Amino acid sequence: MDPRRGRATRTASKAGASAPGVSARSSRGAPPEPTESPADPSTAQPGAGRRGSARKSGSQQQKSAPGSGDGTRVRAPGARAKKAPLRAEDPGGAALAGEQAVPAERAGSRRQGGARGSGEQRPPPRSPKVPSADAPVPAASLACRDAAAPRGCKLRAVLDKLRLSRPDTSAAAEVVNRVVDHLLRRLQTCESEFKGVALLRTGSYYEHVKISAPNEFDVMFKLEVPRIALEEYHNSGAYYFVKFKRNPKGNPLSQFLEGEILSASKMLLKFRKIIKEEIKNIEDADIIVERKKRGSPAVTLLIRKPEAISVDIILALESKSSWPASTQEGMPINNWLGAKVKTKLRRQPFYLVPKHAKEGNGFQEETWRISFSHIEKDILSNHGEDKKCCEKGGMKCCRKDCLKLMKYLLEQLKKKFENRKELDKFCSYHVKTAFFHICTRDPDDSQWCSKDLELRFDDCVTYFLQCLRTEQLVHYFIPGFNLFSQDQIDKTSKEFLSKQIEYERNNGFPVFDEF
Repeated sequence: MDPRRGRATRTASKAGASAPGVSARSSRGAPPEPTESPADPSTAQPGAGRRGSARKSGSQQQKSAPGSGDGTRVRAPGARAKKAPLRAEDPGGAALAGEQAVPAERAGSRRQGGARGSGEQRPPPRSPKVPSADAPVPAASLACRDAAAPRGCKLRAVLDKLRLSRPDTSAAAEVVNRVVDHLLRRLQTCESEFKGVALLRTGSYYEHVKISAPNEFDVMFKLEVPRIALEEYHNSGAYYFVKFKRNPKGNPLSQFLEGEILSASKMLLKFRKIIKEEIKNIEDADIIVERKKRGSPAVTLLIRKPEAISVDIILALESKSSWPASTQEGMPINNWLGAKVKTKLRRQPFYLVPKHAKEGNGFQEETWRISFSHIEKDILSNHGEDKKCCEKGGMKCCRKDCLKLMKYLLEQLKKKFENRKELDKFCSYHVKTAFFHICTRDPDDSQWCSKDLELRFDDCVTYFLQCLRTEQLVHYFIPGFNLFSQDQIDKTSKEFLSKQIEYERNNGFPVFDEF
């Protein structure tokens, strides 16, 4: 009997007993942390997606190519069985048309010592929820979900391939750090409007979820701007006009004012000009500033020797005021990391980056977008219910492994269809946001045992597909902001990505073996 079938009805509720301890992550596999390192800045309540009915036999299924309208497939050897499609018109799928669901309340008390008491009742399985910004409505059950996931050995082989080698990472970090240090000293020592900038260490490098190759880095330069007032742009919750409460003479940023508003476009233009001039003074380096991308908050450098490395430098305004009202119901980590951790994180500053809001066919170039990349780093660095999760002496979970695999899936699909525009607007931040919501739904470490990697990865894929179909991926910190709304990403693009992911899952993820 296929051992995977025994897990066909497995739920995400707490297990009857905790998994045995697993050895901690090898220190040899961890990337070195440079002194001045690059960083990568970047509601859903996920549908539980528990396993449903048993798989059909191979003779009952027909295989179809991605994008095909035929919903049936033939299972190739080692490929996944077909998952029943979710349709808004299905009797049980009405909630999948874009209605919001709230997280299921955690049944039972938190596990003590990892084992369930003999008299304690097992909590009922969580019903799937669908992300949206509307009123809470229960979602349809994924009744025909295939219990089989890609074999764990294949996924672990992929993770081994994604692991960054220490020598390569050290070499890349040394090159990038030298450039970043030079630019930082230039901005701090010369008379300029950006004299107070400092490096903000955030992103995938410090989160230890960077994949593939150390050839793309993000660096955030923060600049504290006290006594500012924010004016929300069109009730977006994410975009703001920045004004000074007082504007005394001598304020170095006063030249960037457009009336009373601190112009994001003017400030970014001057920041870009200084960097473009200064890279000419970096010795023994072949660096160019790439052409500005419309709507992008970054100044992108291309270091061409010894190997090509792309570095996005992002200017961020630091505000130590209370977080905006739009974030009040965001970051729902109470049942995952605890209310005390949430309170502590909300006391940290927040940042504003010069990313412009869409306005018709163009952009509102004076707006700033709120960023919580530093908070995301803290959450990923301390991701377990048990504070020792994945540390020496603690149990190894598969949370970060699932996130890496999801990032790699999107990365590979973008490579495969690089000549098409449908995937241009998707990025790793969408994957990370979906992942945070799944962690919120399933907060217990016992639900993320390392041995269950293939099942948990399948959960992540299922939820992300739900987000695409319902066009609902709510910002983790700003519940009123939908990252998959029509004005953010068009429906055609979401349908295209959904079909490609569905094809990959039904055929054993062949894209993992490409490129």
